[in-house]
Formats: sequence, C-alpha cells, structure tokens
Amino acid sequence: MQISTLYPYPYLFPIFGYLSGSLPFALWVTRLVKGIDVRDGGSGHVTTTNTIRQAGLGWGILVLILDISKGFVPAYFTARLALPYWAVALTAGLAVVGHCWPLFAQFRGGMGLATTGGCLLAINPLGLVIGLGVLVSLILTIRHSARAAFFTGLLIPVALWLLAQRGLIIWVSVATGIVVAIRFLDDWNREYRELWLDREQ
Repeated sequence: MQISTLYPYPYLFPIFGYLSGSLPFALWVTRLVKGIDVRDGGSGHVTTTNTIRQAGLGWGILVLILDISKGFVPAYFTARLALPYWAVALTAGLAVVGHCWPLFAQFRGGMGLATTGGCLLAINPLGLVIGLGVLVSLILTIRHSARAAFFTGLLIPVALWLLAQRGLIIWVSVATGIVVAIRFLDDWNREYRELWLDREQ
C-alpha cells in the first residue's frame, strides 16, 4: 500500500510539530520549582540557560533534554513514516517555530537551538555533531553567542553538504536553520558577559 494512501493528509504532521514545540518546559519547570516566570529574569527567554540561571543546573539539564525531545519526537516519527521530504522538513521547522513562539506561552518562547538539535538527531546523529561543531567554532571566533547562532542556522546546511551529507538531513537543516537565524536576529546587538550563559551586562 502506498504511503499516500496510508497518510493522505501529510500537512497535519507539521501541526503536530508546532504543538510539540510549543510545550514551554523551561517556563513550567521554573514555575513549579521556584514559583517564578523564567521570562521575568535573565535573558527573558524560555531557554535552558535561563533555567540554569534561575532554578539551577539540574533543572536546566532536565529542560535541555525535554527541549531536545520535542524536536526529536515529531521529526523521528514523520521520517519513519516515509512522508515526503517537504512534510518532514516542515514538521521539524514548525517544531522549532513552536519553541520560539509557543502557543502555550503567549508566543514568548526560547531560541530554538535545543529543539533544532533534537530534529537533527532524529534524522541523522552526525547532523547534530556537525551542527554543534559549527556553533562552537563560530562562538569561539565571533565571541558573540547570538550572532554565532544566527550564522550557524544559515551554515549548517552548507557544512552538511560539504561533508557529503545528502537527502532528508539537508531539508531538515534548512527548515530549522532558517527559523534559528530569524529568532537570533532579535539578540543581534545584545551585550554578553558570559559566553555560554548570555547574561546581559
């Protein structure tokens, strides 16, 4: 039986991706353990680093795992269902959109890196390794986390292509990378005191 018969509405899966990405784990965790809104302090973003800052390292690691999983799950299952590349890429991209502009948190979310990492991991773990390599290299070179992340979003597909990666991972890296680049434009001129925890001066 053809996949088009089994799944005649592939556009429904991107909706699932967005709803998965919209789960604001950093917001919920910090509210549960500290009784605060993570967006009221630090960077103002619903991120792992802001959770570490306000709730501690252990809770931040939990949020990181959860944020990775909400990209991993929709990307993994759409890929395994052999949906068209565009449907898988759109599902992954909208998972990152959901993380950045979450339905369940008044559209004030995070920056998308962890969820992007989950999407890449689901398609090809090497894609995640290459993406991390690009990000770290740019942070150490540019020494500005937001600008490094912006260029990372644009350059991951290029790096994957140059390293002989083809097919679905390229599609997913383009879809997620564009969202990350757009999101980090908001912090383009932000001042940083700590390279990894992006605290304002």
